[in-house]
Amino acid sequence: MNPRLDQPLRLGTRRSKLAMSQSGHVADAVRAVTGRPVELVEITTYGDVSRENLAQIGGTGVFVTALREALLRGEVDFAVHSLKDLPTGQPDELVIAAMPQREDARDALVARDGLTFEQLPDGARIGTGSPRRMAQLNHLALSLGKRIETVAIRGNVDTRIGFVRDGELDAVVLAAAGLNRIGRGDEATELLPVDSVLPAPGQGALAVECLASDADLIAALGELDDPYTRAAVTAERSLLAALEAGCSAPVGAFADLLADGQIVNEMRLRGVVGTLDGSTLVQLSTTGPVPQSYDEAMALGRELADEMLAKGAAGLMGERSL
Repeated sequence: MNPRLDQPLRLGTRRSKLAMSQSGHVADAVRAVTGRPVELVEITTYGDVSRENLAQIGGTGVFVTALREALLRGEVDFAVHSLKDLPTGQPDELVIAAMPQREDARDALVARDGLTFEQLPDGARIGTGSPRRMAQLNHLALSLGKRIETVAIRGNVDTRIGFVRDGELDAVVLAAAGLNRIGRGDEATELLPVDSVLPAPGQGALAVECLASDADLIAALGELDDPYTRAAVTAERSLLAALEAGCSAPVGAFADLLADGQIVNEMRLRGVVGTLDGSTLVQLSTTGPVPQSYDEAMALGRELADEMLAKGAAGLMGERSL
């Protein structure tokens, strides 16, 4: 039975300003593709209400479980996640029907007095809730001949930037994509280049998820899919999954497309793991043809992970809990 065209599709979303903003963009795109109204269904997740550090309460999945349970119970028709919040394992009953074109994947520095990272004073206090960022920021500081103090923080964008505005911290580091999606990208005092700080696997990308049994909805949502984004983040998440199996150190990964003139012909995948104090990093890259299938993208990630483990990544047992 085909649903009536005037029957709204229910989109499950977290309640945060950022989640509502990115879900709103997806809702607009789905309305355009399907011709059906879309209503946002706000769902509170454990990650939204807990004040503990993410690493202590289970990491990424704490923002996802409640949305997936609502999907499985039939309370919503599809859900929008920040891809970096999704665990690498995919439930059989659900499918990621679309990964729209990725936003800026870089990390953004928001520092007092308009400072860049290099201009921060020795001993600067920088807030982040991410062990991945801590490891790379500390390493970057060491490479510049100075030290910083990384401070574990939680909270929404307003809360985090407030630590800088109030003078409690010298700077915070956030995802550039999140700032851009809520119209606050101009508050970044520097976009940290991926050559210095690799983002989280999937950072800047969204995942639109629905029931694997809903073929009509999968086909409609598939109109939003960007194949280059999907290939890149699949390779990044494959690297993460392989490293998680053999290493508990913080992981950064980024795949970008290399063009010869106007022709995109290769993909470069970079990965990093390191100790929280930044004293030791294992950072490698591999380049190959742009993956033409899920299996090829997965293979690219596993291949680089194997090289990183062989170079000692498994020995960098950075503590997950802060």
